[in-house]
Amino acid sequence: MPIETRNPATGELLRSFNPLGPDGIEERLARAAAAFEGYRRTSFAYRAELVHRAADLLDEERDAIARTMSLEMGKTVAAARAEAAKCAKALRWYADRAADLLADEHPRQEDVEDSGAAAAYVRYRPLGVVLAVMPWNFPLWQVVRFAAPALMAGNVGLLKHASNVPQTALYLEDLFRRAGFPDGCFQTLLIGSDAIEAVLRDERVAAATLTGSEPAGRSVASIAGDAIKKTVLELGGSDPFVVMPSADVAKAAEVAVTARTQNNGQSCIAAKRFVVHTDVYDEFTARFVERMAALTVGDPLAESTDVGPVASEQGRTDLEELVDDAVGRGAQVLCGGRRPPEQAAGWFYEPTVLAGITPQMRIHREEAFGPVATLYRVADVDEAVAVANDVPFGLSSNVWTEDAEEQARFVADVQAGGVFFNGMTASHPALPFGGVKRSGYGRELSAHGIREFCNVTTVWHGTKPA
Repeated sequence: MPIETRNPATGELLRSFNPLGPDGIEERLARAAAAFEGYRRTSFAYRAELVHRAADLLDEERDAIARTMSLEMGKTVAAARAEAAKCAKALRWYADRAADLLADEHPRQEDVEDSGAAAAYVRYRPLGVVLAVMPWNFPLWQVVRFAAPALMAGNVGLLKHASNVPQTALYLEDLFRRAGFPDGCFQTLLIGSDAIEAVLRDERVAAATLTGSEPAGRSVASIAGDAIKKTVLELGGSDPFVVMPSADVAKAAEVAVTARTQNNGQSCIAAKRFVVHTDVYDEFTARFVERMAALTVGDPLAESTDVGPVASEQGRTDLEELVDDAVGRGAQVLCGGRRPPEQAAGWFYEPTVLAGITPQMRIHREEAFGPVATLYRVADVDEAVAVANDVPFGLSSNVWTEDAEEQARFVADVQAGGVFFNGMTASHPALPFGGVKRSGYGRELSAHGIREFCNVTTVWHGTKPA
């Protein structure tokens, strides 16, 4: 089947590509393996120069690649430009810091002597060819946050991007090529999901990283486990946004709108469940619903648009089914809850707020990937923690409270890879990113992320080294 990219705002076919056949895949695997043998021996300074060039190119081409992303998956062009800028920032962050992050580690001298060594240290060495299976929702950022640390560590990359963003995928390969990376260091594989297993099982592929759905994560993890290969998984999320009485409720409601509707509501770390203490529930709800209802839904290429379309027709159908199930079981629609009548073409859905959520509703435990928020009223911190944790996911969390004891309680008890107080969950190169439970395992970004695909090597000398 061809790999197609369609404009979610119109449903129009933009371009169609033929997927790689077995010979094309083999040629790219061989090229990647050959590239690694030379590239792994290069210096940090050499790699940093190339990564800086990639960042500079990305800055120069920000408007063009932003338009491509908007056309392929529907994010607003303003959000797409911000995504490109964030990618350039991450590239420079790793270029400037990788040598320090991967510097040799030296244990305490008394521990070295106790081991019987004359000298000992730990060295980080690259693993080899890493397969990255990436999603469409942040088609540039998801890839760069893998590629920047992986390339700076001396690995080489193979990208299997989501099939609805092939132009962005090809742009990334071309970006690193034009930045001067040796042939084969970063390649895009235009293949369907049915071809992933053969690539992952190939002996020349050392490891894999996947950002995507839980079923996709299970599949890649099981294949890699059978082949005994390292994986990092960043899967779904249904992050809580907790508001307690000591919070600045007006500010919390303002940030809540952005936290829910960023990227048209299609973000793993978007706040999705709004857990509000009864003392401030009515005030927060009134402010939140008013702001959600006022958002402008429309053409993602228009600068005035706040929320664009959902990326696919199936994605909108899935969202509608979750909302319909909740309403059928008693949930109240406070705003939205339908396709906007003025956008008959494309895959649009109104920003929606649902209240009266119960555990019997699918949306209580399933991830809503679109601009749909659910509201919960809780009586105290114990109930807030219980509701926050009552999902199979544990990616991140947002908590609004100025109470130090409450903050300590949420840090200790919320089951998530991050706890963000009085602000919106976001990723930054300096901070580790990842989750627990069915949100996956391993970490991206920071020192933790660059070390995920390194061979942590113990070097031990029985006599004083030369």
